[in-house]
Amino acid sequence: MSTYKTICVTDRHLVRGSFIRQIKRALETKPWALILREKDLDRKDYRDLAEQILPACRENGVLCLFNSRTDLARELSADGVQLPIALAARLTREERESLPLLGVSVHSEEEVREAVEMGADFLLYGHIFPTQCKPGLAPRGLAGLKRVCAAAEVPVFAIGGISEKNAPACIEAGASGVCMMSRFMTME
Repeated sequence: MSTYKTICVTDRHLVRGSFIRQIKRALETKPWALILREKDLDRKDYRDLAEQILPACRENGVLCLFNSRTDLARELSADGVQLPIALAARLTREERESLPLLGVSVHSEEEVREAVEMGADFLLYGHIFPTQCKPGLAPRGLAGLKRVCAAAEVPVFAIGGISEKNAPACIEAGASGVCMMSRFMTME
């Protein structure tokens, strides 16, 4: 078992077989949280999926965070949301206060300060290593992660190309934890 927190980020397109069964398998490893990403789903399909995944997260003691779906997070009593900084900036104070946890994706030290001022509970920074999710886009690397972690007053999770082999380097750079997609979506 790792000594750092992990966040399972979903992508049903990577899963062979049943997506729900794969999520349950991932939850058995006890990540700190699961981010239900599935950006391409419409509201109804996302809600239907969330209604299946929320109970599984709760049964396993894993936080369930919705990606960019603040309305559904409130309706279904999710544990929080993960937002790009541009969406987080649009939250009213009332909307922010209605969310138990707010994770904000940042890409610079300046965005770290903005996100903290917005009330972010934790940050996602990346992409750290090359990843198929961001083809052709240069990774920000461990040096950038180290600078962001030093500037942050809240926990930072490294994201992008993270594996069990390179995760310790992210922790050494100051990250509180890591986000992994492929590991969880393809694990046996």
